[in-house]
Amino acid sequence: MTRRSPDQIIARYVWSGESLLQWQALHFEGSVLRQITPVGPGVTADVHLLSPGLTDLQVNGGGGVMFNSDPTPRGLSAMRDAHRRLGTADILPTVITDHPEITEAAAEAALSCWSESGILGLHIEGPHIARARKGTHEEGLIRPLDLRTVTLVERLRQAGMPVMITLAPELAEASLLRRLVASGAVVSAGHSGATELEARQAFAQGVRCVTHLFNAMDQMSSRAPGLLGAAILSPVACGLICDGIHVSWDMLRIALAARPKGALSFAVSDAMATVGGPESFTLYDQQIAVHDGRLINREGALAGAHIDQLGNLRNLVHHVGLSLPAALAMVTSTPRAILGLPARRISPGLKSTDLLYLDKGLMPLQPVHSAH
Repeated sequence: MTRRSPDQIIARYVWSGESLLQWQALHFEGSVLRQITPVGPGVTADVHLLSPGLTDLQVNGGGGVMFNSDPTPRGLSAMRDAHRRLGTADILPTVITDHPEITEAAAEAALSCWSESGILGLHIEGPHIARARKGTHEEGLIRPLDLRTVTLVERLRQAGMPVMITLAPELAEASLLRRLVASGAVVSAGHSGATELEARQAFAQGVRCVTHLFNAMDQMSSRAPGLLGAAILSPVACGLICDGIHVSWDMLRIALAARPKGALSFAVSDAMATVGGPESFTLYDQQIAVHDGRLINREGALAGAHIDQLGNLRNLVHHVGLSLPAALAMVTSTPRAILGLPARRISPGLKSTDLLYLDKGLMPLQPVHSAH
């Protein structure tokens, strides 16, 4: 039996940030990781899986706060802290369709916070979307892509801040779309009625991501693949809500199996204020509440998701059947790569509190190191 020191943790698996290591000992000085070494047979694991904190590129709210309702640094901090408690280290706060002043206030809040730990930048989802595919977005606030939004995105990008913007590309004026692409923002197709041809034209023009695949877009038929079919078969990045409600497990399996080799697929929570918070909130002056795990608005329609990124990880492994490395990539390194960010890594110098400790069911554990 291998002897261990009081400042050592044995992990069955360690997700380094890009690869899955087996049977590793992590050596700490105080709360700081100093060394990682392999261990031989005959040891007992303290932890089933150690991983860096997760990354989520679509977070509308958390901890009782909706970003649209509180587009301030205080609101961002509350959202970040709620998701951090649930295992997500970095979020891309998302402001959905609203008055221009709300979008601009959200941008200012993100600009003041994005260099802080846990706030990656800004995701602008709407208002430049298709009314027929609005989902829970307020129809009266939808408008065509305009110079006001484009210049806002350009200003954020000139400051160096990562930006994702979701829009219906078939409705965007071509010169304005080109400016968004040229800014370096991640332009994502979503809430769209684009045909297959329109989608492929958008991808050729620099739209390089698709927002919550399957949701808020036309569904495939035998003679009309639409944006959905084009996205699955194209080398663009595709976000997926992996709760079994927005997309069934079988459809998730089909989409992931059909994607081209090297195509980037990633999980998003699309989280609302109820994640890490109370079970209802107000958006667009109407109450949205959790019913049987679903977020429902007054019309009975889905209104965002009640899941966190760690829940997505469990579902990808337990329900979709992905390998642990493939599922971990979808909630860690892949979303970061889409923003051009390096993977979070488990390496010397990391604090024990920056690690995610999981059991065999991929449920969170208290940091083992704190007990040694």
